[in-house]
Amino acid sequence: MRIDHDAVVMVVDGRKLLLFRNKGDDAFPNLETETTRTQDNPPDRDQASDAPGRAFNSVGSHRSAMEQTNFHDLEEARFATEAADLLKRGALAKDYEKLIIVAPPTVLGELRKHYHKEVQSRLAGEIAKDLSNHPVPEIERIILEN
Repeated sequence: MRIDHDAVVMVVDGRKLLLFRNKGDDAFPNLETETTRTQDNPPDRDQASDAPGRAFNSVGSHRSAMEQTNFHDLEEARFATEAADLLKRGALAKDYEKLIIVAPPTVLGELRKHYHKEVQSRLAGEIAKDLSNHPVPEIERIILEN
């Protein structure tokens, strides 16, 4: 995938957001960091918490199954919503003309729910991979290969 000069590249997962601008050209990109955000969202302490629980009805002896709330997943979804809002503000302020988003499939799906029409019109491509902990030269290489 080409990364045009001055294009914005967002690399995001549920806890980390990196916003780059390409100072190079489409053949030799040079991504420079513009924004970095992180959120403290450690995994749930009890890995077995994904299992359904049991609750007793306060009257009688009936039991019912219920799912426990996964606050980790909720925080990741909230972080993706904030990332989409950051993109919207940049698009409305005309901070970028072309945009490439790199995110794991679940985060990418959450972002898509919140794309503003101005963000969609500037979207040059999406890559469904988690590259948030990769070095910048590797991010550049992987984007060019896709």
